[in-house]
Amino acid sequence: MKKKLFYISIAVAVCLVIGFLSSFAVHSSVNDWYEALDKPSYNPPNWIFAPVWITLYIMMGIAAGIVWARGFYHIWVKTALYHFCFQLLLNASWSIVFFGFKAPFLALLVIVMLLILVLLTIRWFKVVNTTAAYLLIPYFFWVCFATILNYKIWALNS
Repeated sequence: MKKKLFYISIAVAVCLVIGFLSSFAVHSSVNDWYEALDKPSYNPPNWIFAPVWITLYIMMGIAAGIVWARGFYHIWVKTALYHFCFQLLLNASWSIVFFGFKAPFLALLVIVMLLILVLLTIRWFKVVNTTAAYLLIPYFFWVCFATILNYKIWALNS
């Protein structure tokens, strides 16, 4: 149990650090460039994003920690965690592309790839641990919503 909590703690910390670092790109343009964009009526208020992402990063970290605790020597665990790491990098890349580069179309391409990788990660996590896979489902739905939102923002402003 101590080993599992150790892995979960490390994984949660890594997810939160990645989220924190990618938030610098968000803060660079959220109050000027992003505010000036035309957005759909279902665009959430800006204050909602931080608590949602913090919750999702914690759930992602718990899921990754559960998988990691099964033993990195196992090929399925390695495969699951490789998918997780790649999707986490794409997750951070999206913020940089959308807010940092101010490129909604390129961000749309990134988020579609992210969506595919999240699905693959859930699939591989389920092979290792069903609970870990289920912990990623809210993240998947949030990325689905973000994909639709990203598309609509691009369409309204192109």
